[in-house]
Amino acid sequence: MTKYDYIILGAGASGLMLAYRMAKDAFFDDTSILIIDQVKEKGNDRTWCYWEKGQGEWDDILTKTWPKIFFGSQKYSETIKISPYNYKMIKSDDFYKSLWKVISKKSNITFVKASVKDFSEYDNRVEVITENESYSCSKLFNSIHRPHVYDGQDQYPVLKQHFLGWFIKTEYDVFDDTVATFMDFTVPQNGNTRFMYVLPIDKKTALFEYTLFSEDLLKQSEYEDAIKVYLKAKGIQDYKIIEKEKGAIPMTSFKFSELDSKHILNIGTAGGWTKASTGYTFRNTTKRTQQLISFLKQQQDLSRFSKISKFWYYDLLFLDVLGKHNGEGANLFASMFRKGNTSTIFKFLDEESSWFEDLRIIFSVPSKRFIQSLLKRLV
Repeated sequence: MTKYDYIILGAGASGLMLAYRMAKDAFFDDTSILIIDQVKEKGNDRTWCYWEKGQGEWDDILTKTWPKIFFGSQKYSETIKISPYNYKMIKSDDFYKSLWKVISKKSNITFVKASVKDFSEYDNRVEVITENESYSCSKLFNSIHRPHVYDGQDQYPVLKQHFLGWFIKTEYDVFDDTVATFMDFTVPQNGNTRFMYVLPIDKKTALFEYTLFSEDLLKQSEYEDAIKVYLKAKGIQDYKIIEKEKGAIPMTSFKFSELDSKHILNIGTAGGWTKASTGYTFRNTTKRTQQLISFLKQQQDLSRFSKISKFWYYDLLFLDVLGKHNGEGANLFASMFRKGNTSTIFKFLDEESSWFEDLRIIFSVPSKRFIQSLLKRLV
């Protein structure tokens, strides 16, 4: 059984970003690191977007940046300048290639192509069993998503941000590529929280993504039909579909940190790094991996890394409301954007806001449902 200091399960965004940060930090040069995944070259399997002030760590590999966003609903619609923020987009193929370029130069980092069957913790080590052989390590970082750990419980609501997107190309200039449609709730809600998400890459190319915050997935044809109807309503009829993407991201305040232990830390979506109330993961992963590198230089007990913050409670109440009253999501978001300052909203969603700023956001949304949820949680 080959022994390593660190093993990273999964070479997606969180696993690869952690390995990348280890590769760039001389502190880890004398350690042995193993990455295990079924696939190394994942290609362009997803698109990540996030908002950020000024220059950022990943600016060299951005696909597109927008200085304005559009929010649309039946009660409130507006194109909003988001300075000092920009809305940024990275295609995963560019991200993977950039990080692997750095990681592959390090002789102390090994990649094994394999399917992980199981892992177990002992007094001073963790053993990982793959389809071919087994490995041991001092510390394990698991990014393999395991829905069964929260699907069987009813203490915390579990919704999904599920979506299907088409990258389309038109023959003529159609799109305003300075504006990203952040949420357009003017699509039929049908008892759920449903919106269209539109990212124009240039004047002829854009991603149209039909997105829901709800418990159950739809048939593929339902997502596609909704995109067709939306395109037609916008007067866009002559287009080619050049690429497709789809996904389902868990939205839950389940305490993933309770699955961590002295030698095992769950990271990425598997560790609850997805923002429970929005489904955004990339920005959180950027910050958490930075924090984890600092943590590893000071402490060895991985169970001490994750902390419950005030934002966990906010997300819990929001998901309580959305879980019981799923058709009211459009009104909640519309009220927030109509009454709130966009920069404050972004700070709040990035979990960087002050108590005073939190109150401004909290008072911007209808309070009845949240009070009901809070009272039930307190009973």
